[in-house]
Amino acid sequence: MSKNIYLAAPFFDETQKARIEKVLLALGGNETVGEIYIPEEHQMESEELYSFPWQVAVFKQDVRQVETSDVVVAILDYVEVDDEIISDPGTLWEAGAAYEANVPVVYVQFGSTKQMNLMVAQSGTAYFEGDDISNLKNYDFNTLPQSFTKQPVF
Repeated sequence: MSKNIYLAAPFFDETQKARIEKVLLALGGNETVGEIYIPEEHQMESEELYSFPWQVAVFKQDVRQVETSDVVVAILDYVEVDDEIISDPGTLWEAGAAYEANVPVVYVQFGSTKQMNLMVAQSGTAYFEGDDISNLKNYDFNTLPQSFTKQPVF
């Protein structure tokens, strides 16, 4: 059996898109992964970008996809400020919505940071950080083994 994934991530610049591609490459080689929903590919082209109807449609569609996915994979890296990784607020919102809907969240972080927020640290089922990200290809999304962040928590 394979699990359907919602890939929560910022996709606003080339660096962010390259991270998504690396995660997709690992997930694509995982036999426990089924369909992968990528929000960037579902932007309601029938509506004017950023118009109110566009906002409502994209929001509702993405929330519905988060709630009906088997697992949310969330890339935490957004921007770096003073050697700290700042996460995308939309990605964190999607992860929180998934947690509230009892959808497991698997976090991915390419960069390193001095500490992680307690709410993020405790809401994840598994964490893949730095060189471990390639291990997504072997992660069992059916059994979802727990793994914790190695970062200090505040």
